[in-house]
Amino acid sequence: MRIPRIYTTTDLSTDIPQLSLPADTSHYLNRVLRMKPQQQLYLFDGKGHEILATIDAFESKQSALVSFEKRIIKDIESPLQVHLGQSISKGDRMEFTIQKSVEMGVSEITPLWADRCEVKLKGERLAKKIEHWQGIAVSACEQCGRNVVPKINAPMAVTEWIKERTEALKLTLHHRASCDLKQLSSPDSVALMIGPEGGLTEEEIAQSEQQGFQSIVMGKRVLRTETASLAALALLQYQWGDY
Repeated sequence: MRIPRIYTTTDLSTDIPQLSLPADTSHYLNRVLRMKPQQQLYLFDGKGHEILATIDAFESKQSALVSFEKRIIKDIESPLQVHLGQSISKGDRMEFTIQKSVEMGVSEITPLWADRCEVKLKGERLAKKIEHWQGIAVSACEQCGRNVVPKINAPMAVTEWIKERTEALKLTLHHRASCDLKQLSSPDSVALMIGPEGGLTEEEIAQSEQQGFQSIVMGKRVLRTETASLAALALLQYQWGDY
């Protein structure tokens, strides 16, 4: 039987003999996975720490005690730090982009409001959406083996995000650009901006270039926003990361 791998907010940095798991984690183990005492599981805290543990008991539906078995030492993070600025897309496209970007090794994601974004979110709906996106990142880490969970930031306007970037290389995907990755020097960190379904406006592209962004092209075809981010991340990892 496959040992499940579960994220927990419990600090796993020290080898505590017995841990009491948070209510949400305990509920998931008990009521969703239907796990029993003496079964094993991997726990990771999203900050680089992972352990193998054994369930001792469920004190209630919302309370599980587990025993520390051994520490899992691994580092599968890419040496290339990529901060993805992803223009917010409609429906489940944004969720797909976040999930797959985490699997591709992205370090951080900031959803962006671009001029041509068709999604309108604010207030409580926006707060719930950010929480949902972060949950998708956690689930992606559970699946792909990462023990560091990328942060999903609160959405920002494109014009504000580009001003804050300090990465060694700053890139904007633009199908009319003439430069490609093979013409660029190797960085240790990248800010990657992806436009919305309707594309970035000429003004947004010009503003990004004023802030030190390099417009690059990937092939002759125009890619959908959710395809562009994943294709770019794959090429970045192949060129300078760990692929």
